[in-house]
Amino acid sequence: MLSKKIAAVNKSRCAACGACVKVCPRAALSVFRGCYARVDEAMCVGCGRCAGVCPAGCISVKEGSLV
Repeated sequence: MLSKKIAAVNKSRCAACGACVKVCPRAALSVFRGCYARVDEAMCVGCGRCAGVCPAGCISVKEGSLV
């Protein structure tokens, strides 16, 4: 199975501040209903910029599968 790196959000720790949305070069993140950040796995390239700016430290970059 092929894999690529993708961002993953811990929804229970996310403050929905939008910092990750602002730095994503592929517009792969959005704030869902004002509650937490959500990743569009098809758009995410796993660069890690979002994880670097997250003040809550709730974003990590993990291996995901290609469909």
